[in-house]
Amino acid sequence: MFEILQELSNWIREFAETDWAFLILFVTAFLESTISPIPPDPLLIPMGILQPNLAIWLGVLCTVASVMGAVVGHWLGAQFGRPILGKFVSEGRIRSAESLFDKYGVWAVLIAAVTPIPYKVFTILAGVLKLDMKRFLIASIIGRGMRFLSLGVVIFLFGEDVQTFVEEQFEALTLLAGVGVIGSVVFVIVLAKWRTKRDSEKTESEA
Repeated sequence: MFEILQELSNWIREFAETDWAFLILFVTAFLESTISPIPPDPLLIPMGILQPNLAIWLGVLCTVASVMGAVVGHWLGAQFGRPILGKFVSEGRIRSAESLFDKYGVWAVLIAAVTPIPYKVFTILAGVLKLDMKRFLIASIIGRGMRFLSLGVVIFLFGEDVQTFVEEQFEALTLLAGVGVIGSVVFVIVLAKWRTKRDSEKTESEA
């Protein structure tokens, strides 16, 4: 297991220094605001740590790509309405996002842009609710900038120290990452089985 994780880590380090990494980072940030559940942070962080002098620009790249994706998400919502959300997220998350919009209005976009909350739900829902594009853009730029640009600044300032720490504690961090990955997989499997069982029981009770 350790050897596999070490090879994966080495591959990530090598890939993070290639030109393709910049394109993948841009695409990942763009899609995360529209249809993808994968955030760009896992690629932004190692790229920044390996190239601290570019960390701020990487943060800018993520911010720009994410805001562009948010505009597309807004357009999708405005054009196709609420049903399109159901293709990407659960009904529960849609209702939660609607509650935040009801409570905070445009500020809900900024909250989602800064936090790990799935941003695509809010970009598409903003379009469904016909949220003013100018206010939507301002909230997206501020929120995404706070998340990605601030991360780039932190890496720029402390990237070399972080890189040294990672190299010194590589075995412990690799083991921790492995446990985290395995735990996440187990959690997803258990959650999926629980939802299937719940839906099955609900269907039987309605029959």
